[in-house]
Amino acid sequence: MNTIFFTSEKEEKYAKACLAFAEQLGLIDDSSLDAVVSRCENENAKRKTALDNGEIVYGLKLFTPTAYLDWELTRFKLDFVSEQKGIKYSYKPIEKPQLKEYYKLNKDLFTRYNGDRFRFKESRDVVYKKIREEEYENEINNILRKLS
Repeated sequence: MNTIFFTSEKEEKYAKACLAFAEQLGLIDDSSLDAVVSRCENENAKRKTALDNGEIVYGLKLFTPTAYLDWELTRFKLDFVSEQKGIKYSYKPIEKPQLKEYYKLNKDLFTRYNGDRFRFKESRDVVYKKIREEEYENEINNILRKLS
């Protein structure tokens, strides 16, 4: 039995879609919520051992299953966006014109409080990752449509 709490049915469906995609990508072997709880318990045991050995642990000392799920979903997205090795996915190529188009359409993302902007050259990596984030969300939305 899982002990993961969701604020809405929509949030639960989104999380399940992200887990299913992570399984497709080869980031996890089991996308069930029971498996999330099991991975949480394993992570907590590793952290406890590290703390008992006087090692530094970054982040929480102990995850609740709900907090662990949130951490895991964030990690999956970051792994996808940064194109981590071992991910089973054929990324769509991103060409320079597409990067420039995204930059032009989203200049507000690259504008500071006082109105000056980061130039395209300075923002290229951020633009690239934003496009990858959109690709990730599109894949999640495709899974959500199939689940509906």
